[in-house]
Formats: sequence, C-alpha cells, structure tokens
Amino acid sequence: MPAWLQLMADSFWPLLQAGLEFTVPLSLLSFAAGLALAFLVALIRLFGPWPLVQLVRFYVWLIRGTPLLVQLFVIFYGLPSVGIVLDPLPAALIGFTLNVGAYNSEVIRAAIESIPKGQWEAAYSLSMSRGQAMRRTVLPQAARVAVPPLANSFISLVKDTSLAAVLTVPEIFQQAQRIAAVTYEPLVLYVLAALIYLLFSSVLSAAQTRLERRYGQHATFAGKLR
Repeated sequence: MPAWLQLMADSFWPLLQAGLEFTVPLSLLSFAAGLALAFLVALIRLFGPWPLVQLVRFYVWLIRGTPLLVQLFVIFYGLPSVGIVLDPLPAALIGFTLNVGAYNSEVIRAAIESIPKGQWEAAYSLSMSRGQAMRRTVLPQAARVAVPPLANSFISLVKDTSLAAVLTVPEIFQQAQRIAAVTYEPLVLYVLAALIYLLFSSVLSAAQTRLERRYGQHATFAGKLR
C-alpha cells in the first residue's frame, strides 16, 4: 500500500471521531439555538414595536455584512480585552448561533410573508387570535416554504464549522492540521478532511431530499383537496 494511502487509512478514524465529537454537536447546537433566535428576530421584524424592529434590523445588518471568521475572532480573541474570556467551544457556539440567527431570520420572515393574506383572514373568521392563526394556519404553511433554504443553511453550517479550528476547537480540520504538523503531509490530510466533510454533506443532502419530498407530497395532497 502506498505511504499516502496508508496515512489516509490511519488518519480516517481520528478525523471522523473529531467530526462526531465536535463538528456534529457544534453544528446541531448552533443551528438549534440559531433557529430559535431567527424565529424570534423574524417575529419582531414582522410584529414588534418600532424600537425593537430597529434593533434586530441592526443585528441582522451587522452579522450579514461582516465575515464569519471576523466575528469568531472578535468573540474569542477580542472580548478578553474587555474582560470577557470564553473557552473555544462556547465561543464558537456563540459565533455560529449569532450568524445562523441573522441569516435564517430572513428566511423565516420571507416564508411567513409568502403566505397569502387570505389565510390570515380565514383564520380570523374562525375567531382565532393572531397567535392561534400563526400557530395553526400560517406557520405550517410557512414551514413548507422554509424547509429547503433552512436545510441548505444547515449543510453550509456543517462546513463552516471548519472555521472553529482558528479558535483551537479540535474538530475535523483542526485534527487534520495537528496530524499534518507531525507527518508533514498536509495535502493528504487536507484532502482527507475534505472527503469527510463531503461525506457529511452528502448524507445531509440525501436527508434534505427526503424531507422536501415529504413536504412536497403534503403540498400536492393539500392542492388536490382545494
């Protein structure tokens, strides 16, 4: 077996283990927290008082207008200068959560706004409050619209977690860097890291396809009922 292939075989499990122990949990936690934040921001943008609307608009503008890498550096390396010191993993979690929240708030807001006004009026005609109309009528339809872009956002987040390596989080890319520093074979290790990210992304893309088909079947069924 060629030396480079043997190195890939020997390094596969350490990199995969780093992905399972750090990349996957970091992605799931960041996306879940970011999605909750995005939903709150979207609701404020749509129904909140003017001061809060301006505040969340500034947050979205700031996060979308600056690179994620810079945001992570500010949180991990910049905040200690004002007395706020965070460990690598919490710092990465905060950075990714804020980023996901800003981008996905626009997805959720657009999905809610895509629901025809007649759906709200139909809900009100059944004596529903705004909250009930949102939960029972609007959100189920908006979720169907939001699933594809939100799934794409999650897949992108999994790949973006490689940036946590600059904060010394021992995820896939950081582990590849450590092994490359010992073996002096950066090309082999970085290609292997890329293949593992590709594996994760392919699994998630397949899950996304199944999820979209499921929602598409519901949409078709609902269309036949009408």
